[in-house]
Amino acid sequence: MGSEEAPLLLPAPAVEGCPGCVMERRKASSKGRIPYKELFFVGVTSLASSLPITCLFPFIYFMVRDFHISKTEEDIGFYAGFLAASYMVGRAIAAIFWGILSDRIGRKPVIAFSILSVVIFNTLFGLSTTYWMAIATRFVLGALNGLLAPIKAYCIEVCRTEHQALGLSLVNTAWALGLIVGPALGGFLAQETIHKHKVPEKDTKIVKALPPKDNYRDSPRRKSLLQNKPWVSTMLPYCLFSLHDTAYSEILSLWAVSDRKYGGLSFSTKDIGEVLAMAGASLLVYQLIIYRWVHKVRGTVNSSRVASAVFIVVLATYPFMTYLSGVKLSFALYSAAMMKSALAITVTTGICLLQNNAVFQEQRGTANGISTTVMSFFKSVAPVGAGALFSWAQKRQDATFLPGDQVVFVVLNLVQLLGLISTFEPFLVLPALPE
Repeated sequence: MGSEEAPLLLPAPAVEGCPGCVMERRKASSKGRIPYKELFFVGVTSLASSLPITCLFPFIYFMVRDFHISKTEEDIGFYAGFLAASYMVGRAIAAIFWGILSDRIGRKPVIAFSILSVVIFNTLFGLSTTYWMAIATRFVLGALNGLLAPIKAYCIEVCRTEHQALGLSLVNTAWALGLIVGPALGGFLAQETIHKHKVPEKDTKIVKALPPKDNYRDSPRRKSLLQNKPWVSTMLPYCLFSLHDTAYSEILSLWAVSDRKYGGLSFSTKDIGEVLAMAGASLLVYQLIIYRWVHKVRGTVNSSRVASAVFIVVLATYPFMTYLSGVKLSFALYSAAMMKSALAITVTTGICLLQNNAVFQEQRGTANGISTTVMSFFKSVAPVGAGALFSWAQKRQDATFLPGDQVVFVVLNLVQLLGLISTFEPFLVLPALPE
């Protein structure tokens, strides 16, 4: 447990006029207080960035149907998958660039530009009149929305160690909530946080003269992220859980609004929206009150493992909801969705904490950019695979083995199980305690 929580990197010496050093002094003088102002802006910007994905999943089904792309009701999920995936393809292509840029020019400009791109291209997506226009605008939106990498780095940099779990969980919670909050507020991040030091030649010689254990500037972690085994090892669980989360979101919406004769719940978009809104409100309570306690008691890695295992059990109950109706059905789906969101937040926040604490601040934007790129590739594959799987499942309602949607939830659980396995050695390498 100690290897999970110990600070990994030595602080850089303070330099007058450096915005990063100003933030470090502010954290040191805060006496453990939570940075509410900074976290408020983190939540607002994350909510604004989440709009293109989380808020539109229930409507993609009906958009595809209105475009008359699919000739049969059963194939709508297949085409909806490609539409949902186009955002992630765009983000996978550009995420590394935005991460590197945030390390060079600061977090605020990238965040502000990303929020602006959400306003413009999400509007164009909503005004799409053809299937290909919708795919194109969603792809460009994914490529220009570079918020995720810098906002995660910002969370780590404005929070003291004991509050970093809260900061990153707020990013993931805001993404999951997907509520409509004014994107313009995203530009009010008041501080740049990266360090900008002009290091004289004599200072460079002093650093190089330090003993190997103190010369952190020449460590392999600083020279190459790919040589940083603890950071690299987090990529597999991060990608698997991201793949599962996106596939689940795609399937949940398709399954809930599809007709009962195909194994669905016959929900309207209003019904599913109400259920998810209530689950989101409960998730906010979990994130603000309960998660910090879970993280403190169980630790970063163990809390992720337990949450992943419990989610497998919760997901196994979904196919049986088709036997319910009315209030019982709504309550069952709400309870399951609430638990799923809380468990997913616990898992992804733990992995993100490991990622961000395994690298130096000057590499954090780049590291988040790389992880976002790889994760986005998996998320771009997820809707296509989920849509195809869902369409195939609807055509085998009378199958002997795992008929209808049962096979969908079994496949989802298999992906979750792989993610759980990847959080154990030798797949996950925990950083060693500093000497």
